[in-house]
Amino acid sequence: MLRVILPALHHIPPFNELARDLRIQNFPLWLWQRNVLAPYVSREIELTPREPLPVLREPMIVHRDNLFFDHEYIRAFLTAAQKRNRPCRAALSAEDPAFREHALPLSTSYTPAGNLYLADLWYYPNGPTADVDPLVIDLDSKEVGYYHVPTYMADQSGDLVFQVPRRALIAIDSWVHVFIADIVFGLFARGLRFETRLERDLGFKLGILFKALYEGRQVLECSELVKIGKNCVIDPSAIIHGPTTIGDNVTINAGAVIENCIIGNNVNISQDVQLMLSVVGDGAFLPFRAALFMTTVMEHSMIAQNTCLQMCVVGRNTFIGAGSTFTDYNLIPVPIRARDGNDQLSPSNRPVLGGCVGHNCRIGSGMIIFPARTIESDVVLFASGERRVIDRDIRYEDSDHHRLPNAHLHRRLYPRSDEEAQSAVVESW
Repeated sequence: MLRVILPALHHIPPFNELARDLRIQNFPLWLWQRNVLAPYVSREIELTPREPLPVLREPMIVHRDNLFFDHEYIRAFLTAAQKRNRPCRAALSAEDPAFREHALPLSTSYTPAGNLYLADLWYYPNGPTADVDPLVIDLDSKEVGYYHVPTYMADQSGDLVFQVPRRALIAIDSWVHVFIADIVFGLFARGLRFETRLERDLGFKLGILFKALYEGRQVLECSELVKIGKNCVIDPSAIIHGPTTIGDNVTINAGAVIENCIIGNNVNISQDVQLMLSVVGDGAFLPFRAALFMTTVMEHSMIAQNTCLQMCVVGRNTFIGAGSTFTDYNLIPVPIRARDGNDQLSPSNRPVLGGCVGHNCRIGSGMIIFPARTIESDVVLFASGERRVIDRDIRYEDSDHHRLPNAHLHRRLYPRSDEEAQSAVVESW
């Protein structure tokens, strides 16, 4: 089958980067898409903007490069489309809880069609045609309540509830969609599929129990659930519960607690670090007592000691200073708004949500960031008596380094799409 890739030209703020280049599940999105589709395709074509589809009489799967989908969704979509033997376009029902609650808010990529929303994913059995049927694939979600939000702090309800899909499809139009794809449609979904298999597959369940008994570990700590790469150094006092994936050349020091995470290669996790339901990119450094909860940290970033991030997304090559806190509640119970696909503030449909820091940022110690605030790529913020609380979105023009005589030493690597691109610079860490 031929794979045809359509470009999405929208840059995702505050990263100022195309969705295809952002890390999802610790892979660049373009590579994640290639890996998921590899069993079905033999070759691929990447189109330029406004280039028409190739006129070829052969089976073809066409998709936009800002889509996150998993193996389970693609398997179900292609099976149903090939059974029909008709040109099909992926469609999502407005009644699908996972799509309605998590994918649709802040989005701009879906095309409304009555009670359906059409995604940029097509299957053509014999080349492209104009006559295409919508194909609805149920995301097969389950409501998962994680913890109780006091009613006096919530805008609508008292529970933090996620509609977790067993099959995932979401267009990345906003930084919030990176959070949803990584955590709700990624880590939560992986855990839900594991629980579902335990309930339905007795042989699988017995195999895990026997493995845990053989290794002398608790079930959640056995090697069936905690996958560890090569050349890792893990202190015996560290607690690691699965499902967790740890890459190569990772160091995990004494007292660290890790639960249901993805840890990349060459990561250094220091003493007493707490990681729960988080994705940590390659080359990241987490000094002692840093804490991540439902947070994505992209490659080569550093979250300094005693810093707490909850429901946040942090870009690559970024430093966040010691003792900083990203808050996730509005103390006045009003709906949290976040940047949508048009870079406008819109309701996020989340009672609790952290903030987002772009690429190549330097954030000073002791900062407090309000819920859903964003810090644009290439920003430097100094902690001072005048600025320790970030209560609004910070753009590059607000960066503190502009006031310094040696401002040129901090290069701008990620200009906005409407600005003149500077010469390409690759920062080495």
